[in-house]
Amino acid sequence: MLSGLTTRGRCLLAAGIAAAICAWVLNERDLLRVAVFVVALPLLVVLFIALSKVRIGATRALVPDRVQAGAETTVQLQLWRTGRMPSGEVLLEDGVAYGLGVRPRFIVEHLPHDQRVPLQYGLRPQLRGVQQVGPLRARVTDPFGICEFDRELIGTSRLMVVPRTEQLSGLPSGGGLGTGEDGSVQRGSGAGEPDATVRQYRHGDDLRRVHWPSTARRDEIMVRLEEKPRHGGTTVLLDHRAAAHHGAGPRASMEWAVSFAASVALHLRRSGHGVRLVTEHAKELAELPSDGGPAHDNLALDALAMLQPAHQRDVTLGGDPAGGQELIAVLGSISTEAIHELTKHRARGMRSLAVLLDTPAWSTETGKGTQRSAAVEESARLLRAAGWSVVVTRPGATIPSVWEELCRAGRWYPAMVGS
Repeated sequence: MLSGLTTRGRCLLAAGIAAAICAWVLNERDLLRVAVFVVALPLLVVLFIALSKVRIGATRALVPDRVQAGAETTVQLQLWRTGRMPSGEVLLEDGVAYGLGVRPRFIVEHLPHDQRVPLQYGLRPQLRGVQQVGPLRARVTDPFGICEFDRELIGTSRLMVVPRTEQLSGLPSGGGLGTGEDGSVQRGSGAGEPDATVRQYRHGDDLRRVHWPSTARRDEIMVRLEEKPRHGGTTVLLDHRAAAHHGAGPRASMEWAVSFAASVALHLRRSGHGVRLVTEHAKELAELPSDGGPAHDNLALDALAMLQPAHQRDVTLGGDPAGGQELIAVLGSISTEAIHELTKHRARGMRSLAVLLDTPAWSTETGKGTQRSAAVEESARLLRAAGWSVVVTRPGATIPSVWEELCRAGRWYPAMVGS
């Protein structure tokens, strides 16, 4: 029980004991009376605090309790006292995670009875995820400053930090995103047969897929698409392998990739397209229907907020990750085998776009160099050779500028430009 004594209380107790010893040695009764009073004072204060019903109440509110990384939230506290004993100084400390900043501390010199004292402080989380605020602890002293005791007033509160998103504009195919077709895909009809989805012949296409009625009408070889993708849908693939990304903290390449995928998914959904968010292992993270609203956006952002780096080193799909839809892939460092895994399930007639991060640049101190690594150039070349539209990005590139570049790249098939 004496562990609650402050330095002042311990000094009084020690002084009283010393005075009592001196009074006994010198046979001074007056000094002994003073010593008894000095010793009794801290002991009586400790006993009184232990027996009295001192209650301190508090509430905590996060406004808002769901923010984007880098945005600010306000923590509002209210403190009050009930009970018969007057309180002295109250020291408050609210626990916050390391990524949220320094632990806030408050000193309330006098806590009024049955009257709420409002306090508040701001937090600006930089890392996405579920963060815990609290517990709120109070250290209360008696009016004489002799004794102090600790109380946990509130437990933890949940703060959801979602990825940072930015406003985007435009679509890669000038409004045709989500149809699975580019500008060259047309509807043709032959005599006695229904309309067929066709496109221009490209080097390597199977001649058995040639659509002769359209070829005769256009005077150029046209081939039939083997699979009609579902209309109005786009799949956004996010590569979240730990081995595929570099950097740490909010400036890591994975954080940029998550923010880009979130921005694209929300932009496409608001443009009237159904969106699926999947990983490089074809695991679905979220689905945003074309007629969805903010509730679906929040579910997708929450899924991305809690996404952790995967420990698998390879890309394993086992099929078309988009299921015949348009595909926008946000990729980190990727091997030749992983590129083959991505492209072998995608027919050349399906629109496939990729944002390829030059992740080694994120591991440098500045990342501002203009020289791209040979590995990322080779990966971009292989994807383009498979008919993909590719944009390579480095640290410092903004999400809207990369999306604008992807919109321009998505209007044509790079494989056709070089043929």
